[in-house]
Amino acid sequence: MEMSEDEKSAVKQTLPQFIPKFKGKKVVVRLISGGQPVTGTLEAFNPYEILLQTAKGQLLVFKHAIATIEIADEPRGYKPNL
Repeated sequence: MEMSEDEKSAVKQTLPQFIPKFKGKKVVVRLISGGQPVTGTLEAFNPYEILLQTAKGQLLVFKHAIATIEIADEPRGYKPNL
């Protein structure tokens, strides 16, 4: 089933605007379930998932499972101009 133009427009409007700025950058992702944070380069994304390139290979993370995402190389407390 193909999406109508209205549906495509709605998906584009709901996409968080900061994620495209993270593409190609090293990020730290903390999951809602806890555990160790995941560090990797943000390779790709869509409205539901992000793809990270980690030291152990590619990792697909569902956005609804993410608690926080931040640039890994920035000092703590740094607020980028998003």
